[in-house]
Amino acid sequence: MSSKHFSDFDSLKDLRMSTSNNTGPVLASLDIGSSIVKLVYSVATSNKNDGRRDIHHDMNHSKQDAQIDVVGVGLASNTGTKHGVVVNIEATTESIRKAKEEAQLMSGYVTNEVWVSDSGTHFQSFDSKGMVAIKNKEVTTTDVERVIEAAKAIMVPADRMVLHVIPREYKIDAQDGISDPIGMSGIRLEASVHIVTASQSAISNLIKCIEKAGFKVMGIVLDHLASSKAVLSDDEKNLGVCVVDVGGGSSKIAYFVNGSVAHTAVIPVGGFHFSNDISVGLRTPQFAAEELKKKHGSAVASLVSEDDIVEVEGVGGRKSRTIPRKELALIIEARAEECLGMIASNIRSSGLQPVLGSGIVMTGGTSSLDGIIEMGEFVFDIPVRRGLPKQVGGLKDVVKGGEFATAIGLLMHGLEQKREYYTRKESGMFSHKGNGSFDGVSSKVKKFFNDLF
Repeated sequence: MSSKHFSDFDSLKDLRMSTSNNTGPVLASLDIGSSIVKLVYSVATSNKNDGRRDIHHDMNHSKQDAQIDVVGVGLASNTGTKHGVVVNIEATTESIRKAKEEAQLMSGYVTNEVWVSDSGTHFQSFDSKGMVAIKNKEVTTTDVERVIEAAKAIMVPADRMVLHVIPREYKIDAQDGISDPIGMSGIRLEASVHIVTASQSAISNLIKCIEKAGFKVMGIVLDHLASSKAVLSDDEKNLGVCVVDVGGGSSKIAYFVNGSVAHTAVIPVGGFHFSNDISVGLRTPQFAAEELKKKHGSAVASLVSEDDIVEVEGVGGRKSRTIPRKELALIIEARAEECLGMIASNIRSSGLQPVLGSGIVMTGGTSSLDGIIEMGEFVFDIPVRRGLPKQVGGLKDVVKGGEFATAIGLLMHGLEQKREYYTRKESGMFSHKGNGSFDGVSSKVKKFFNDLF
């Protein structure tokens, strides 16, 4: 990345503000869902301990030596996307603009750079392998880059693009199961990777909406990979775990085995379908159905008291009426059984269920529904827990729910990916030796990230 991205006054002001109290750069994450757009602004604060983290530490390592401090959140309803695909550019752009205004007003920060998540049925993933000869008989970073390039040297249709190439494991000569081969001796290096591809047009339209709203896209990350970064521990990834992110339009699944991604999938059923069933079944507007689901919904009708009642808003000016809460729960229960059944079928077909030693972690907005975890344990027949964002400071009460897992995971990913950029000694902005204020900002940034990593 060149220095031009920090050449405007607002970016310089951001950097000064963010380094004034031992904080890092301003980071923004954008989660464009089928029902709502979430934009989160944050700064990173150093959690320095006695042991310093090696700068060459695995970038996929989930343990953070920095805490994400959330400073602003912007939310806006969205009708411009369906199942991760933009169907109305103007509506999506306007939703992003509204979220941007709200986040900037709350935080007091202005940034034009954003990390973005995306998912949908247009994503496809598969495994691949590559092999190269090791130069100088000892594996270097260059050898790893070469073997990854060899693994991704496959035929990809012209209308698709490679979004992620995720190493699963390495093999040196006859020794397999290696997670970090750098420094090891051998003749031949092999890599097994998981490749995620997306529709070229779908990604292009998404980027167009974001840029029209005034942002520069720093990177696009698969939804469930981002959320897993926020809710999973290293132990869970190593033991084997399945993350199920139940969003508005779809349920996203990511499997981790031996610390690496083993498989990803998308099920086209999500929270919107729950709300739509309530709207049709109780003859109430969509927005009222959504409120009923959030405030009074339960995925297990037997957990609801027979005496509980809820008020249901009428359609077209009709009067509100009261119904037993159990009637609402029965509608939700039917859809929950279908949704979880489809997820269970995907888990069985993946062949990975026997190695999911940590069970299943459910996150996303619908995971907060009462009874969904209990039903999950019954349907999956393995332990299930609710995944909430970890290691978050600042406005942590605002983003504590599973619906913010993707946005928080994006911030963590952004911090990991850009740390070398922010610590780079030779930066165009910092090369103005005649300006003492620039040198001061430079030293603060470098000191912070030296403490951070």
